[in-house]
Amino acid sequence: MIKQVKNKDQLNICLEIIRSSFITVAEEFGLTENNCPSHTAFMTIDKLQKQFDDGRPMFLFYQDAVSVGYFSLVKCGDEEWELNNLAVLPEYRHLGIGKSLVDYAVTTVKNYGGNKISIGIIEENITLKNWYLKLGFTHISTRQFEHLPFTVGLMEVNL
Repeated sequence: MIKQVKNKDQLNICLEIIRSSFITVAEEFGLTENNCPSHTAFMTIDKLQKQFDDGRPMFLFYQDAVSVGYFSLVKCGDEEWELNNLAVLPEYRHLGIGKSLVDYAVTTVKNYGGNKISIGIIEENITLKNWYLKLGFTHISTRQFEHLPFTVGLMEVNL
């Protein structure tokens, strides 16, 4: 079951899922708070609180009444949205939860009147890139940012 985050009391749960999920990626790619403090694995409650206060739609996935997945959306234009921080706790991966979250994001964006979802990933994360390709996303381009020790891969799906 997926439900929208409606109050700030849920943000600590969201943060726990985000950090626990993204730390595995950080470890795989050698990212630390020193060499990549802005990586999602090191997100702070203040940053998440600001996103909530800015009106970013946030969603939790519940498996047997336990919160095990998360994502948020950001409106980028009249019809384009960005999917952010898609996260599934490591012990719940490979059960179809991530796909369920993406499917729910697609439905939500369509309901908001959107026709495109974009994402940014670590380009070198071939497993993740291939997973999004299987879900219908197209690889658009790459970008290098001075503050990031990896290449960002940009992908999108038209709805």
